[in-house]
Amino acid sequence: MSAQLTETTRVETAASAAPDRKLNPFVRAGALVIALLAVLALPWLIYPPVAMDIMAWGLFAISIDLLLGFTGLLSFGHAMFWGTSAYVTGIIATRSGLPFHVAILGGAVVAMLLAVPTGYLAVRRTGIYFAMVTLAFAQMIFFIANQARDLTGGENGLQGIPKSFFGVELIENEPFYFYYAALPLILLGAFIAWRTVSSPFGRVLLAIRDNPARARALGYDVERYKIMVFVISAGIAGLAGGVFSVSHGFASLQELIWQTSGKVVLITVLGGIGTLWGGPLGAAVVVLLEDYLASSGFNGIGIITGTIFVLIVLLFRKGIWGTVADLVARIRGRAATAAQGKRDA
Repeated sequence: MSAQLTETTRVETAASAAPDRKLNPFVRAGALVIALLAVLALPWLIYPPVAMDIMAWGLFAISIDLLLGFTGLLSFGHAMFWGTSAYVTGIIATRSGLPFHVAILGGAVVAMLLAVPTGYLAVRRTGIYFAMVTLAFAQMIFFIANQARDLTGGENGLQGIPKSFFGVELIENEPFYFYYAALPLILLGAFIAWRTVSSPFGRVLLAIRDNPARARALGYDVERYKIMVFVISAGIAGLAGGVFSVSHGFASLQELIWQTSGKVVLITVLGGIGTLWGGPLGAAVVVLLEDYLASSGFNGIGIITGTIFVLIVLLFRKGIWGTVADLVARIRGRAATAAQGKRDA
């Protein structure tokens, strides 16, 4: 079963990533500009806290994609990094009064430190066993956070996390301006992920994903590379979790529960794994859908999101971005074939 899961992940990620690599540099630059404009315009189009949620969950999904789409590792316990950073960010912000950027970076660093022993033990397993080890660690962190009530607030959570920013009241009190103040941290996390997969280090990750035995035979220390990308992924998840907790002004056990890990996997698969673009797209769909259903008074949100997940897996196995990219690649291929036919005639 483990080998089957690994093989399935390998095929789908390779298929979805391929069209993205074929993009013309000018087309890619244009897509990047459009994406940046969309990110900047988001709080003008929707409620700013919802826009901030989309960005935080999108970055969280990118951290999962870094593991699942580019290394072939399905982590089912990444909520421990998101939640741990949320708590640490809250503790630093409430007890020190430092600007929220410093608190969030502190939370991300602690998440990376937590990922070192976790990754060291987890990467020695693959497939479903890797997922179960990460889930077990996440459950332990959940138990510790629940028991450390003096520090975390237990079931009540850590409330009243301030948005301290050098006394600038517009940013500290207005979600619209807070969005733009926190956005550089989101973009920093996305840039780290992009730089990771675009570097020679990222090429080795792809080689490990596609054929770990061959990568090992070529002299690469596979376990070491997996630990490194696991720690980077945890840091990105920590950035997202810290932004989320400051935006909401609290951190609760909900951030550490296993359903949070499942939700971000759903978002990643929905958007399309192996692309980095798919995570934010999937986050936009899920967060907006949840917000709409909650505003409508509908209580069965999980039924709707679960149904969408099943339909995506059955009908669009490459996710939204992967399906669109594949469609564009086919159209370009047919156009090139038609143009070649005209030249030959």
